[in-house]
Amino acid sequence: MAIRWTRLDSPVGTLLLTADETGALTSLSVPGQKNGRTVQEGWIHDPAPFRDAEEQLAAYFAGELKEFQLELRPTGTEFRTRVWDALDDVPYGATTTYGEIAARVGASRVAVRAVGGAIGANPLLILRPCHRVIGANGLLTGYAGGLERKTALLTLEGALQSS
Repeated sequence: MAIRWTRLDSPVGTLLLTADETGALTSLSVPGQKNGRTVQEGWIHDPAPFRDAEEQLAAYFAGELKEFQLELRPTGTEFRTRVWDALDDVPYGATTTYGEIAARVGASRVAVRAVGGAIGANPLLILRPCHRVIGANGLLTGYAGGLERKTALLTLEGALQSS
């Protein structure tokens, strides 16, 4: 299975996108991301499968797109997949908490830590809006891409006021 990849410039840094042989997106990483992907030997640099993603990301960063319409195919456990799917239900400009995501996926209160781990392992930053998940106390907590990027994305979406 050949992995295709490309890089895109964005207001939050260079984005590394990967796709499978069908063109479905498998990851979007940023520089310095915790558990982010890096180009591997044998991957094929091919910007063609990413044209829609490039257009939609540009529209998102311009404040013109609120919901991505892209085929996503991340790999993860059944639990992680349920958590990642729940992220898609958090609307643009809104935030939710780890506890609320846990409740959406039917996880117990003790499983909130596992939900946090699944959110932190989200391989599709920005596209699967893990940046919209905040602490129960309303504070911006954890983001694999860094809190500066989380702040920038939430400010772009109007969930935070720019300072």
